[in-house]
Amino acid sequence: MKILWQVGVIFFVCWISQAIETALPVAFPASVIGMVVLLVLLLTKVLRLEHIQEKSDFLLNNMAFFFIPAGVSIVNYLDLLRSTAVQLVVICLITTVLTFAATVWSVRFTVKLLNRRTEE
Repeated sequence: MKILWQVGVIFFVCWISQAIETALPVAFPASVIGMVVLLVLLLTKVLRLEHIQEKSDFLLNNMAFFFIPAGVSIVNYLDLLRSTAVQLVVICLITTVLTFAATVWSVRFTVKLLNRRTEE
């Protein structure tokens, strides 16, 4: 019964995020809205981590399974991927370097803030 409650809570948050998405005058992903709603519910203690812990752990541990349909559907677009292969590789390389740089900057900034806190 506990698992059904946790699934119900997660689906309710998803349903609320879908409703918010349709009410918004601009396009915004319901998944992001759902994460924000879940964060707000957890921070305000309306929802406790224990209410969704087990089901969330299950979903996170099996996340790769949810990417199988997207990976299989790529087969439908192989001709398009072949025609833009060079552009895709360049974009992947550039975004990888930018992601690494942003990560390095974030870690250095965080370490600097932590060092500043320990010095005080």
